[in-house]
Amino acid sequence: MTYKSCQSCGMPLLKDPQGGGTEANGSKSTMYCSHCYQQGKFTLPNITVDQMKDLVKGKMKEMHIPGFLAYFMTKNIPKLKRWAG
Repeated sequence: MTYKSCQSCGMPLLKDPQGGGTEANGSKSTMYCSHCYQQGKFTLPNITVDQMKDLVKGKMKEMHIPGFLAYFMTKNIPKLKRWAG
């Protein structure tokens, strides 16, 4: 299955400058972006879902995305595969 957005942070995979994260064997991940997943491991293995939402909101603020849009774009992070349990 191919996903349109990272199943950890929600970033559209087409926006990933590296084209996605990497699996342990070096192949591209179809599930996670390069910011969240490298060489088959999460880059922030101990982050909580609430910390991820705050991190993503912070990145969006840096990109001058209005707060209400950042909230809207991060509210579904808990439903992504990494966090859905």
